[in-house]
Amino acid sequence: MQAADRRVEKKTKHEPWRDPHADAYVRIENVTKRFGDFVAVNNVSLKIYKGEIFCLLGGSGCGKSTLLRMLAGFEAPTSGSIFIDGQDMAAVPPYERPVNMMFQSYALFPHMTVEKNIAFGLEQEKGLSRNDIATRVTDILEIVKLGQFAARRPHQLSGGQRQRVALARALVKRPKLLLLDEPLGALDKKLREATQFELINIQDQLGVTFMVVTHDQEEAMTLASRIGVMNRGEIVQIGTPTEIYEFPMTKFVADFIGSVNMFEGQLIEDLPDRARIKSDELGGVIYIDHGISSAPGAMVWAAVRPEKINILRQPPADTSENCVKGVVKEIAYMGDVSIYLVKIETGKTIRVTLPNVERLSDDERILWDETVWLTWHGSSPVVVTQ
Repeated sequence: MQAADRRVEKKTKHEPWRDPHADAYVRIENVTKRFGDFVAVNNVSLKIYKGEIFCLLGGSGCGKSTLLRMLAGFEAPTSGSIFIDGQDMAAVPPYERPVNMMFQSYALFPHMTVEKNIAFGLEQEKGLSRNDIATRVTDILEIVKLGQFAARRPHQLSGGQRQRVALARALVKRPKLLLLDEPLGALDKKLREATQFELINIQDQLGVTFMVVTHDQEEAMTLASRIGVMNRGEIVQIGTPTEIYEFPMTKFVADFIGSVNMFEGQLIEDLPDRARIKSDELGGVIYIDHGISSAPGAMVWAAVRPEKINILRQPPADTSENCVKGVVKEIAYMGDVSIYLVKIETGKTIRVTLPNVERLSDDERILWDETVWLTWHGSSPVVVTQ
C-alpha cells in the first residue's frame, strides 16, 4: 500500500507535461521508419519528461518496439529527429548514448555470478577503479534487494530475481534514460503485480526516466505516469492512465484499453448540457449528461465500461433511456468481482462487472437464465466517432 500511495502522490503532484514551458527530456519529432514498402513507425512526435515512467502500449506489430530501438540507436529513423537531454542523436552511436536497455529475455551471462553480471558493463568503461565498480555494484544490489544473492548464478534465481538482476545491470551505468522492452512478460501474474510496484519504487528512488514498451494494459496502467497508445505505427492517444481509460478519444482506444460495451447509433440531440443517441444495437435511447459537439444525425459509438452498468431484478421507474432488458447467459466468478454476460432482445451481448462486496446467499445472487434490467448513469457513456 505504501508503494501505491507514493505513486499516487507522484502522479498528482509532478506532472510537467501540463506545463507549457517545461522542457522535454526526450523529444521525438516527426519520426518515420520504413522497412522497404512497410511503414513500421509513421510520423510520430512525442515528448517525455525527466523522471517520468512513460509506457508505449499496443498490440504486436504496432511499431512500439521499433520506436524503442530507434531511441537506443539500434535502428536509424528513415526521417525525423530524436533528441535526448537537448542533444540530437542522429550521429550518436548506441554505445555513446545516455541510454541503457533492458531486454525481455534479460540476456544474463549464465556462467557469471549476479555480482559479475551487474559489474560487466562498468568493467568496459575507462576511468573506473575496482573500488568504484565494487561500490556501485553493492549500492545497486541493495536498491534491488539482491545483496544476499550476489554470489549466485542466474539458474539459481527465481524469475523475479533474474528480472531484478537485469534491471540492476541496466541501472548501474546510471543512464539518463532506461528503455524497458516488455520487462515483466516472463513473470507469472502474482509476481508481475509485485514487481510492478518494485519498479515504481526503484525508479522513484533513482530518478531515472523510464520508457516502457508493453502490450499488457494492466502493466501500463500500474506503472505509467502517462501512456501512449500505438496502432499501425502511429500514436493515437497520449494521456495519464485515468485519461486513457475514462476518456478515450477513438473507438480503437476505447476498445483496446480494458473491457467495454460499444453501441453504434445516430445522434438525435446534441445540446451543451445533454445529448441523445438512438441505437438499434441497444434497442433504445442512450442519454449523455453533456454535449458532444458533433453534427446532428451523425453516426457515433457510445462506449460504456462494464463496471459502470447496474444490474437489477426489477425494472426501474424510467425505462425510456439508458435501460435495457436482457437474460443472463454467462456468469464468471473472479473472486473480487463477478462478470455477467447478458443477452438483450436485439441479440447483442452486454458485459457487466459487479464487485463482490458482500457474501450473498443463493436467493440473493443473480443466476443463469434470469431476466434482468441493465441501467447506467448519464455520465457513464463516452462518445467516439471513429
